[in-house]
Amino acid sequence: MSRILHRQIHTPLPIAVGGKGVELFDAEGRSYIDASGGAAVSCLGHGHPDVTAALHAQADKLAYAHTSFFTTEPAEALADRLIEDAPKGMSHVYFVSGGSESVEAALKMARQYFVELGQPERRNVIARRQSYHGNTLGALATGGNEWRRTQFRPLLVETHHIDPCFAYRFQQPNESDQDYAARAAQALEDRILELGPETVMAFVAETVVGATAGAVPPVADYLRRIRAICDRYGVLLILDEVMCGMGRTGTLHACEQDGVVPDLMTIAKGLGGGYQPIGAVLLGRHIFDSFANGSGFFQHGHTYLGHPMACAAALAVQEVIRRDGLLGNVREMGARMTRRLGERFGNHPHVGDIRGRGLFMAVELVEDRSTKAPFDPKEKLHARIKREAMARGLMVYPMGGTIDGARGDHVLLAPPFIVDEQIVDAIVERLGDAVDAALAGVKLKAA
Repeated sequence: MSRILHRQIHTPLPIAVGGKGVELFDAEGRSYIDASGGAAVSCLGHGHPDVTAALHAQADKLAYAHTSFFTTEPAEALADRLIEDAPKGMSHVYFVSGGSESVEAALKMARQYFVELGQPERRNVIARRQSYHGNTLGALATGGNEWRRTQFRPLLVETHHIDPCFAYRFQQPNESDQDYAARAAQALEDRILELGPETVMAFVAETVVGATAGAVPPVADYLRRIRAICDRYGVLLILDEVMCGMGRTGTLHACEQDGVVPDLMTIAKGLGGGYQPIGAVLLGRHIFDSFANGSGFFQHGHTYLGHPMACAAALAVQEVIRRDGLLGNVREMGARMTRRLGERFGNHPHVGDIRGRGLFMAVELVEDRSTKAPFDPKEKLHARIKREAMARGLMVYPMGGTIDGARGDHVLLAPPFIVDEQIVDAIVERLGDAVDAALAGVKLKAA
């Protein structure tokens, strides 16, 4: 009997014992194509020799030094690299150990920014329904997934939510992309005016929505409109690129494709590729200057900030991505995956939408394509698909509650950046078989 409190107590898990390239191996000798990168983490796959060599070298020199006493060479080098590649206006980096910590830090930065400016009345955070920003209490309060929030609601600070920019679910028939983008963005301005602009601190959004809704990209000029609204009322724009960033969509930062620069950006997952736990906040010069010219410090901290091993691993990951031209491969293989998913599922009676950017794609399942009606949540279709995929040697990231936290099912795909045509084709074929096998049982019950 396992002494670990696993995520699912009554669901036994295979034991992972190894990994190489795009595959993981369990103790029974089975292999699995990692088509989701775990949770969109393993951007270089598993066992990359350059990253493991960097870890060995760093361990031989220095494993840990507390940031209240020292900075370190790998942390400084990684910060230089990240700012070199960051959107214009980003000037500094704050290192943490993961995505939830990065969102917590960004929220505190936003609050302290306004305190430093003498605007302590700015306290309200606006985010979007069906967003996911992490599982710590501040991040959970900011996120808009009701299933995750409900039982912890008494512990959460008050936040405010508007509808997401989710074309498949919320764009009206005959409404153009431009008109829908304008309507979706207007919801932010309306909420700012309702709360009082002088009280609003930040708007938080995933550039491309990840786990909770399934690779939902913004429509038309939605994000540019959001940026303009934030500027109009002095509200900070925090873009959460923990899942969709660091090359996952084909550019290092997803917001590059929208021509938008946030005030604060959270990153993790693909930053270190799973080789060490690491996340970060990229902050604009104005944020840094408010601290530097005010109190002179950021009132926050964790034990493992700027961990040398984590920074060394992340720097090696970013070096490989640049050296091997992997962003180009993300774009090329992302186009192939989009085409192959269309060929396999485009006419499928229970696939309503195929969406995403680069190697960040999702398939949304529906009971009725014409009405977009979801399957009964009691069927747990997403869990069925995961089981069937694992049985076929495929790891994908299915989720339920796509529409509102309770209804809807989708499957997220986020394979390593090193995939080739054969692996992409194998992912799509195995997923197709898994979806059909999972639906067979559901359809029999519905008949």
